[in-house]
Amino acid sequence: MKPIEIKISGDIQKSPQEICSAILDTNRWTEFTGYSILPGIESAHFETKTQGIVGSRISVKNKDGSSHIEEIIEWDAPHQVAMKFQDFNGVVKNLASHFIETWSFQPSDNGTRATRMMAFYPKGIWAWLVLFPISRLMKTAFEQDFLKQGGKLGT
Repeated sequence: MKPIEIKISGDIQKSPQEICSAILDTNRWTEFTGYSILPGIESAHFETKTQGIVGSRISVKNKDGSSHIEEIIEWDAPHQVAMKFQDFNGVVKNLASHFIETWSFQPSDNGTRATRMMAFYPKGIWAWLVLFPISRLMKTAFEQDFLKQGGKLGT
């Protein structure tokens, strides 16, 4: 089944390395507050941290009591990083096998053009029907998070 994809893009006055450093700072993950029925993050910590970053696993607990693991599957800090959300508990474990979040970076006149994308992999058509509106809420949460970080959304 084809994944559901969302994407936001905009300029931020930070370097790709600064953005990636913030991604690795799990103490800052609680700044993600969610949106509507999507919970914010209560805590996050490295379960495993590899020397090359790829393969590192971060345990995430959300404010609604749900949890999941985010594994770093790509780490090319000046260009692109990707994480795989997996091992869900709660309702999401019945809806999706995993999510893939990707950040890509390009130079811009205003610092860095950052594109944040997420692909949701539903477990079936009924799960797709539930995840589709949730993906739209996640897009809004991403937009709000980007603006809180000082970014300016663009096309």
